Amino acid sequence: MADKIGILGSGDVGRALATGFARHGWDVLVGTRSPDELAAWAEEAGVAAGSFADAAGYGDVAVLAVRGDAVEDVLDLAGAERFTGTLVLDATNPLDFSTGDAHLLFGGTDSLGERVQATLADAYVVKCFNTVSNAQMVDPEFEAETPPMFICGDHTDAKAKTAEILADLGWPEVRDVGDIRSARYLEALVPLWVRLAGDLETYGHAFTVVQ
Repeated sequence: MADKIGILGSGDVGRALATGFARHGWDVLVGTRSPDELAAWAEEAGVAAGSFADAAGYGDVAVLAVRGDAVEDVLDLAGAERFTGTLVLDATNPLDFSTGDAHLLFGGTDSLGERVQATLADAYVVKCFNTVSNAQMVDPEFEAETPPMFICGDHTDAKAKTAEILADLGWPEVRDVGDIRSARYLEALVPLWVRLAGDLETYGHAFTVVQ
């Protein structure tokens, strides 16, 4: 029987992750505000559609893939109790495009990763996927060698499970950058990533570490 995963979010990131996990044999349910409006796409993609609460309680793994400014509302709609014991892969970024350029809604001494873990106190939150484009999140293809995926979180076992999942999705290595407070720095990379996308005229780039 396939592993079950709930994807909270039906935008570009949520759909890319849903189709990617399904392609790798996962039983996927996508949570959204209006499941009926997602039904045709879900059937074509080979996934199920439901509410945020449905996605939160669907399996032992969930992905949070909504806009940064919607995270609090989505978790409230889902219900924190439904995430108890769940590995939550947090792909969100607190981005604000209101001035044209991407910048953080907050950062430096706080992060969405930390806020998600504080809200979901009985879940195991791992920051993941947030430093690459949705097109590269599953089965990544780069002109150069595929870089490691940056992750962070407070729970060693949860990060080990995340590494196993990422390996299945085509990531040859992860770079564990510490506890969930390190989400401050992973999220802070993203406005730079967006600015470089304009200069490079591509969304297929990623950051790495060299020695």
